[in-house]
Order: sequence, then C-alpha cells, then structure tokens
Amino acid sequence: MEPEFTALAASGATTLVSLMVTDSWTQARALVGRLLSRADAGGTTIADLDAARTRLLAGDAQATCEITDRWHTDLYRLLQTASVTSAELHEVLTSLRQMVNTSVAHPVPVYNNVNGGVQHGPVIQSGRITGLTFHVHGTGLPVQD
Repeated sequence: MEPEFTALAASGATTLVSLMVTDSWTQARALVGRLLSRADAGGTTIADLDAARTRLLAGDAQATCEITDRWHTDLYRLLQTASVTSAELHEVLTSLRQMVNTSVAHPVPVYNNVNGGVQHGPVIQSGRITGLTFHVHGTGLPVQD
C-alpha cells in the first residue's frame, strides 16, 4: 500500500497546488475542505489552504515546491492513518483533475484597454514574460529618448 499511497498523495498535492492559482480554486477549495472536514485532518484546515494560495499568488519563488511537499505529506498522513481512504482521495483527485482540464480547455478571455497617449508598438500587461521577441519593421516614426 505504501507505493500506492505515495503516488496518490503526490498526484493529489500537485493537482491541488496547480488549482490554487486558477479561477477554479473556489470549487477545489470547497471539495478539499469537505474531505478535510470528514477526516481527522490532524490540524490541517481550510485556513492552511488559503494561506498556501496567498503565498503562491504573492510570487514566492520557493512556494510551489514547499507547498506541494507540504500537501503531499499531509495527504499521505491522512491515508496512512486511515483518516481518508484511498478511494475517497482518488474520488476527490478525479474531480480536481476535471477542474484542471476544464480550466485549461476553456480559458477565460482577458480584455484590456490602453489609454493616455500614443503607443507605437506592442503593449503587454503581464506578471512575467520570458523568451519573447518582437520584430518591428520600420514605422517611419521618430524614436523618442
């Protein structure tokens, strides 16, 4: 049972953490909250989920690995102590995976308006962009310093 518990807890933790930064979080939080409330979660609460999400949204570079490890440990402990059965966790994990698939398959469109001046090139709003290259062909406009 140990390898099965390890794999199930790892998959559950990874899926849970990936949902923490999506629009599906409210549904995922409620689902995991019900699981924790049915189980003797040993102090693991909805507040812990919320704190983890806040840390992820703050952009802490170490957060993803640490939070995933923490939830892997917590889920494994719940399985090992029989607070949650593998069937219960598998059922929750299946629902969480469906949420992940739904959020990927149906992205929410974002609309931005740029005001206040003239833009002579691309305008990008983002938290982080890497590996992006723009190829701008001569516009005939003067370059401003």
